[in-house]
Amino acid sequence: MEKAVVAALEDIKGRDIVVLKVAHLSPLFERMIIASADSTRQVKSLADNVAQKLKAAGAQVLSVEGAQAGEWVLVDLGAIVVHVMQPTIRQYYNLEELWDQPEPKKPRARKQAAASRPAAG
Repeated sequence: MEKAVVAALEDIKGRDIVVLKVAHLSPLFERMIIASADSTRQVKSLADNVAQKLKAAGAQVLSVEGAQAGEWVLVDLGAIVVHVMQPTIRQYYNLEELWDQPEPKKPRARKQAAASRPAAG
């Protein structure tokens, strides 16, 4: 589904497309895809294209938010959330910095030194 979203964004000249793996930060979704558009018309067109292409591929579009204003449109696909934004809005909110956090390293199991224990008895 991720590749279909990116392809739908590229179809209408979405710019600066970024795919972030965020499953370790939120149980609500696994990926966030962010793209820029140069005008409100292009923002709306990109979001519409994503929704239409993904529906045609059998995916469920849970909601589309922000289409009225057209500065920032969010397309909720469940496991993937797509943000299409005008560059000034994208720069202001800087979602990449907020969400592009490395997955925490899992702590290694410590090897415990064999301690001499007194024999029971």
